[in-house]
Amino acid sequence: MAAEHDQNTGARILDGKALSEAVRARLRERIAASGRPVRLDALLVGDDRAAGIYATNQGKTCAEVGIEYVLHRLPAGATYDDVAGRVLLLNSEDSVRALMVHLPLPGGVDAERVQSLISPEKDVEGVNPANIGNVVYGRRSLVPCTALACLEMIESTGIDLRGRRCCVVGASNIVGKPIAVLLMRADATVHSTNKFTPDLPALARECDVVVAACGVPRLVTRDWVKPGAVVIDVGINRIDGPDGRKVTVGDVDFEAVRPAAGWISPVPGGVGPMTVAMLLRNVVDAALR
Repeated sequence: MAAEHDQNTGARILDGKALSEAVRARLRERIAASGRPVRLDALLVGDDRAAGIYATNQGKTCAEVGIEYVLHRLPAGATYDDVAGRVLLLNSEDSVRALMVHLPLPGGVDAERVQSLISPEKDVEGVNPANIGNVVYGRRSLVPCTALACLEMIESTGIDLRGRRCCVVGASNIVGKPIAVLLMRADATVHSTNKFTPDLPALARECDVVVAACGVPRLVTRDWVKPGAVVIDVGINRIDGPDGRKVTVGDVDFEAVRPAAGWISPVPGGVGPMTVAMLLRNVVDAALR
């Protein structure tokens, strides 16, 4: 059970960094044992600074586990046809086994249309609608990385999900809906909720697992949480701190919820590192399939 017990509060902190490092260690072993090259091809369009930094860091992360990282660039003026054409070209190359497209894309280029063009068997972010649909059939290898990260973290607590009541706060196509289906596949009883769900705090308080993935800073408070529940915080929100500086917080009011929760993931350091680890695992799965 990869959880750290907090003696002051009784909660156990789910350490996403430690969990992700364990995943990476297993991936290094798999790659070494396979004797085959593993490569991730990524497409970066334009000159968005944050996307460029992320791509650079991703290349370093891949290298740490033995994955070759090949970055393909298109200029900021690229049109939808330019981007779509490059994706289709990469799809057709046998040497490309794992493919992703960095966001954001330039204005006028529909990201969902572009992502839907990635071959499902190469779509390591799990963003092609075909892969999202495959979640229903229990094919977990190339499902959306954040949803898979949530399930891995829940399972790391040792909880038996069969028959457990789970509340997923938020129903996005990339996180909320896929994690709800993954929990259903584990035979849990799942409540997929949204802003129209009546008396949401009372519903969440009856559940053994709460996954907060709604993008609302500190929405989930103490009165949402059943004592001993597993609380997974997917949110990454930038808000003004007491000193006026920006701070990163989740969708869960961590300090308020920690005394009640049995397990809780922090922000940062929780789902984020595990999402990266799941992307790497998807890359290895796709490359060695």
